[in-house]
Amino acid sequence: MVTRLSEDAWWIELGGVNAYLVDDEGALTLVDAGMPWHGGRLLDAVVEAGFAPDDLDRVLITHYDLDHVGGLARLDGLDVTMYAGRRDAPLVAGRERPPFSIPKGAFQRLVGPLVTPPETEVVPLADGDAVGSFTAYETPGHTPGHVAYVSEALGIAILGDLVRESDGHLDPSSWIISADTDDVRRSIRDLGEAAPAFDVAAPGHGVPFERGGRDRLTDLAGRL
Repeated sequence: MVTRLSEDAWWIELGGVNAYLVDDEGALTLVDAGMPWHGGRLLDAVVEAGFAPDDLDRVLITHYDLDHVGGLARLDGLDVTMYAGRRDAPLVAGRERPPFSIPKGAFQRLVGPLVTPPETEVVPLADGDAVGSFTAYETPGHTPGHVAYVSEALGIAILGDLVRESDGHLDPSSWIISADTDDVRRSIRDLGEAAPAFDVAAPGHGVPFERGGRDRLTDLAGRL
């Protein structure tokens, strides 16, 4: 299902996990790619939003987890550039395996055979790097290399699994699915201080907010 969030952004609901499509001043941008079996639905969603798959220019990846990178291989053959945080990019590209030294590393290795790395090069991003109108913010905690993407020009923040929507408000990534919950809380507070104003808050799970996104993130940071 595709829902328009703003003039330039669409929510792609993939059955428990979200992807997003953004027309970033003419550069059509997909954020995250769902499960391995979601690849076809992603391309159908691009068409439903009024574009063709070949219109895709780039893919922004918030983090390495099965439900966010599983559909990337379905995009092979399209002329896109893929980006991920510098610490998760080698995992997304298949050059490295998740470490056993973090709590969720063993699970990521267990489901690793379900993930086919994309043939497309994955460009690593550091904190503060710009991709189009988006700025990448390193927000470790859910995974060591998790990043959020904020576009002040478009008024949207793609928050990945740093937070999730629950009962109409934002909650932090829970301990059972996080690499480090202390880092999660620290990243939420840091992003709440550093990010510019935005209306749309787009989490990886749950219902995105079309208005008041920055205030909701600030409220969450104040509750931690």
